[in-house]
Amino acid sequence: MDSSASTDGQIDGDSELLGGDTDVIIVTATKRAQDVQQIPLAVTAVSPAQLEQQGVVNVQNITQVSPSFSTSQAQNSSGTVVLRIRGVGTTSNNIGFESAVGIFVDGAYQSRPGIALSEFVDVERVEVLRGPQGTLFGRNTSAGALNIINKRPDLFEFGGFVNATYGNYDHLSVQGAVNMPIVQDKVAVRLTGAWRERDGFITVNDANGNFLEDTNSVDQFLVRGQLGWETDSGFRGRIIGDYSESSGDCCGPVELLQSPVETGGLFGIVGVGPRGGMSAPVVATNPFDQTTAEEATENQIASADVEHLASSNQWGILGEFELPLSDSIDAIYIGSYRKYENDESYDSDFSGLDVFNILPGGGTTIKTMTHELRFQGDAGRLQWMLGGYYSNEKIDQTVVAGLGADYGELSGALLAGGSAPITPPLGIFYAAAANGLALDPANPLTFLSGGVDPAGTTSTNLFEQDSTSWSIFTHNTFDVTDRLSLTLGARWSDESKDGSFDQLAVNNPTCLGFLNGGTTRLGQAAGAAGVPAAAIPATVGALAPTAFVLSCFPFVAPAIGTDAIPLPLPREFAGEFNDEELIYTVKLGYDFGDVNAYGSFTHGYKAGGFNLDSTAAVGGADPRFDSEEVDAYELGLKGRFLDGDLTTNIAIFYQEFSDFQVLEFTGAQFQTFNVPKALSKGMEFEAQIRPTGGLTVNAGLTYTDASYPDDCATDADPLRVRNLCGAPLTNAPEFVSIVGTTYRGDISNSLSFFLNGQIRAESDRRTSTQPREVPTTAADLGNTPLLPFDYQDGNIKINMRAGVGGIDESWGIEAWVTNLTNVVTRGVTFNTTLRSGSRSAFTQEPRMYGVTVRGKF
Repeated sequence: MDSSASTDGQIDGDSELLGGDTDVIIVTATKRAQDVQQIPLAVTAVSPAQLEQQGVVNVQNITQVSPSFSTSQAQNSSGTVVLRIRGVGTTSNNIGFESAVGIFVDGAYQSRPGIALSEFVDVERVEVLRGPQGTLFGRNTSAGALNIINKRPDLFEFGGFVNATYGNYDHLSVQGAVNMPIVQDKVAVRLTGAWRERDGFITVNDANGNFLEDTNSVDQFLVRGQLGWETDSGFRGRIIGDYSESSGDCCGPVELLQSPVETGGLFGIVGVGPRGGMSAPVVATNPFDQTTAEEATENQIASADVEHLASSNQWGILGEFELPLSDSIDAIYIGSYRKYENDESYDSDFSGLDVFNILPGGGTTIKTMTHELRFQGDAGRLQWMLGGYYSNEKIDQTVVAGLGADYGELSGALLAGGSAPITPPLGIFYAAAANGLALDPANPLTFLSGGVDPAGTTSTNLFEQDSTSWSIFTHNTFDVTDRLSLTLGARWSDESKDGSFDQLAVNNPTCLGFLNGGTTRLGQAAGAAGVPAAAIPATVGALAPTAFVLSCFPFVAPAIGTDAIPLPLPREFAGEFNDEELIYTVKLGYDFGDVNAYGSFTHGYKAGGFNLDSTAAVGGADPRFDSEEVDAYELGLKGRFLDGDLTTNIAIFYQEFSDFQVLEFTGAQFQTFNVPKALSKGMEFEAQIRPTGGLTVNAGLTYTDASYPDDCATDADPLRVRNLCGAPLTNAPEFVSIVGTTYRGDISNSLSFFLNGQIRAESDRRTSTQPREVPTTAADLGNTPLLPFDYQDGNIKINMRAGVGGIDESWGIEAWVTNLTNVVTRGVTFNTTLRSGSRSAFTQEPRMYGVTVRGKF
């Protein structure tokens, strides 16, 4: 078999990536085993040792070892993980959105980041491929790809390891693996397992300040089994099966800024007080009080009326087969099937008031099947590859939503004028009650609906999507001379999706009551309040749309085919999305000896689809969003000096995106849209030096200017799109730097030690979609107020680890700390649900510390 065709890759000698004693790091970023310093591609390879040293336990933690990579997560574990490379990612609180950073585990595409949150255990290598990768890695890699390779069975030796950890927040973790040859040199089995449990680091109180729960906890386990083989003829392969469960709670936000509704008090709600159910002890009362907002973030105290319950499980099977067809041609097939199930119920308004909840009884199921067959080989100076790919994904998501006991009172506060966008005479319902009208001024919806309280209203919504993708691709490198190489790659991709939203059941007598006379009763209230007769039509006209929406939204969705309703009601939908695209790349590489230089151009692509949300077709809107494309240019230098003790990599990149996909939460609904243009440009630098035998220093610096340019949209585009022009992309700091040092030494003939420290620094970054309030008229573009606490200040985080153990690595004990100085930062900032003027944020991990014991056999 031609070793260059291996999809597994290997490391020369018993050494480590980015911190060991080898001069050569072998990666499979081009689906061939190649020296990372010789491929014309910006890629960071991370070894198991580096993952352990920096506390990287899953995909979200890779930001600690790659300055060009970042991640954030919002309200749930199934569909809100956002991965970014070079400042570019797909902001998503929606199961219908696919990541712009593709994730591939042992060669198989993982359709959602949330599916790939399993434990990093028994991993051979993690590769961070920067820039679009669509020609080789298939679907949805317009920003980059993560290539995760697990250790394959060793056909020759019996062995294994066990690790155990205890840390703060009652962190408990056990990992282990055992490798067993069954037929010597022919067949082996490898079994891997991991269990991790940790309490949450955000304290959640109810409306009265009483403890309710800790959230952001971890409780998960993983088991994986592999059967690997290789025959005398060169036929080799492995079959992998895995199963995992998770019941950790994710995620609780903290409030940063009070709403006018809260500062004025929610009228008539006994026992809640002026905070309106948001129970954090520290909160800003004006949008310029940055100090108080930071203090609220650091306190990490949130509020809710129901506990967050979450559980998920998934299983998958993967087959990888490599067959030599001749001395120079190999056939490689990778097929996979995965089923992911998730059930969650949580407080969707994120407050101590009982307003709006996602109730038990719903759940998400994602079934994904992938097939890839490729032929590759050598023909003189040509290394060639030709292949085909097919995938099918089925999503079924049922959401049971309900209005709580305080919904009517919150609606009353909004209707009474406590929310800035509502401008009728303040306190109309209080004045009407004072003048003898039989209504509860704290809950006017009951009056407007004819006596029905909205509490207890429920709806059951079903979202479905069936996606099929298939493509043919080729990737070829021709050595023009011994030093100059030309790479040409192309992939033709066809994408089709069927998406729908159907309201299975609804119980909303409040809405029906309002439709049967609510406007008339508004007029009665205005008259009783003393509104002049001439002003009553205008007053009712101002209040009626808001009262109608509060009565009916998000319950009672008009069926497909009914007449369009201009008011913002949910609407059922069913439709098709079809698209095709030619993805291609051209690269030139030149070997100067100690330095390799390259230049590349890539046209990348990410498929469009459906906004799978009940608000997607509000007012008859099209729930589909368009495909995203990118043209990316890159120049790079890769050097190896001092007999391999010094390596340096530099990349300069320019990426222009068209129809950039955005999902935005307004405080009442999720909106999807495409921005005509977005840019990401900058420079990346990585270096490693080993000045002495035991000392290794790693450094990385990324400068990224990721933004919507001033001409990102035209006058014909919606105001919410034009409002983004000139703003940076979300969570895309200009500067990120990482510096890490490891020293290893021997204490005696049988005892060794190591010391490791790392500093990660980043500049300011935006943490929400819109930079300022969306204007209502074109004349207000650029003049609306900036959104409060949109920027997370620059920060520095420090990780440290030290350990001693046997010189043969048979045992070891380590003490570690991540985020040493306990810098708590915001990952996502958003408009608090149903609280006009309030801002809340999902925070990132505080300081973690503990002890790990390792054994190897």
